[in-house]
Amino acid sequence: MNEKAIVIPESGFSRRRFIRSTAAAAAVMVGGCGHLKSVSVVPRHVIGGKGHTAPSDRLNIACVGIGGQGGSDLRNFARLDQNIVALCDVDWDLAAKTFEEYPKAARYRDFRIMLEKEVNNIDAVVVATPDHMHAPISVAAMKAGKHVYCEKPLTHTVAESREMARVALEQKVTTQMGNSGQASEDVRVISEYIQAGAIGKVREVHVWCDRPRGGYPWPQAIERPKETPDVPANLSWNLWLGVAPDRPYHPAYHPFKWRGWLDFGTGALGDIGCHKFHPIFRILDLGYPTTIEPFTTELHDETWPLVSMIKYSFPARNRQYPALTLIWYDGMLRPPRPKELEANRQRGYGNTLFVGDDGKMLNSRIIPEEKHKAFPKPAEILPRSIGHFEEFVHACKGGNPAGADFSYAAKVNETVMLGNAALLAQRKLEYDHEKMAFTDFPEANRFLTKTYKKGWEVVSEQ
Repeated sequence: MNEKAIVIPESGFSRRRFIRSTAAAAAVMVGGCGHLKSVSVVPRHVIGGKGHTAPSDRLNIACVGIGGQGGSDLRNFARLDQNIVALCDVDWDLAAKTFEEYPKAARYRDFRIMLEKEVNNIDAVVVATPDHMHAPISVAAMKAGKHVYCEKPLTHTVAESREMARVALEQKVTTQMGNSGQASEDVRVISEYIQAGAIGKVREVHVWCDRPRGGYPWPQAIERPKETPDVPANLSWNLWLGVAPDRPYHPAYHPFKWRGWLDFGTGALGDIGCHKFHPIFRILDLGYPTTIEPFTTELHDETWPLVSMIKYSFPARNRQYPALTLIWYDGMLRPPRPKELEANRQRGYGNTLFVGDDGKMLNSRIIPEEKHKAFPKPAEILPRSIGHFEEFVHACKGGNPAGADFSYAAKVNETVMLGNAALLAQRKLEYDHEKMAFTDFPEANRFLTKTYKKGWEVVSEQ
């Protein structure tokens, strides 16, 4: 099978343009005397009654990687009355349940063939594969003129993150990273408390999670298995490998065990970092870190470490936001228990602690609780989200950019991938984001990108 990436030109008047133009035509218009008058695009009997979505207002959505998170994503888009028209997965046993949910959708194993055959039928592509295939599929879809919803982490490397943002801007497509928490009420509430001076100027943030040892454990800090069992009958192993170097199939990689392997996943930081960091970036107006310092258990040749801690330093961002230290903990590590936290309250294994000049917040609550209750609840000054998936659909139809649009999500993702680069370098690194380079240890720049198999290139080697 030909494994070269397919670049498909957009047709002269695509369905994407039709949706945008009809959405714009349906907007409220201002008459000559300043009166408002509505414009009907089609008769009511065509679009149906109250609560009915006209066929022309629905997105035609395809999904690559439907056996796990992709199936969940599709159910959210189906809930919003969008059309699910094409499904692609390399493991048809794992995909069977989702195939049954959408019996009319076309079925594919190879995303390149799907993009070629469905180019005139789809408006948006959902990407929910293992991390190493996020960028190859997303970039191909965007170059085909399709909107893209890509699961977190956005990419496998820093260089891919830059390329995703560049192509999205170049193609003028709508995008969204799959970190649904960015749309939550808590993000807005925390920001409003901090802006109101609830804990003074924030100079430290601590973020921790239990993975990979707790919650949903996967193999990590292990060596490559030596056994070479037969490939399951309904799994296309070469397509699953995609851009990754060839290796024999083993159930230590698939299904759902790929996250701890360097060639396929991005470890605990990649799994949870984009969820946890995105709100912090919004709340504290973060840019790019200037130094990244790792602390880890033993690093094996092919897997991420079992436990790690990563210390990021960010410069000041005007008078409101001083220099900040962001510290990540995984593998059930946590920061010291705050003295302000009551003895009967738990820190849990998946929280965020904001440390300011005048106090601390554990997630969205000032600690201790009596101090939270004493502080007047700030006014709602920030726009609320219509919903994470709703944001993407609305943006595809000409609305405002989604909250995790690639232009912003790529910056958050880059910080996550910089942490992983520091883990691989096993030393503190100084980073120049304009040059996309480590200035004090150039040897580590190779961890900002990777080598691709011939025909699968996403970005040029640095």
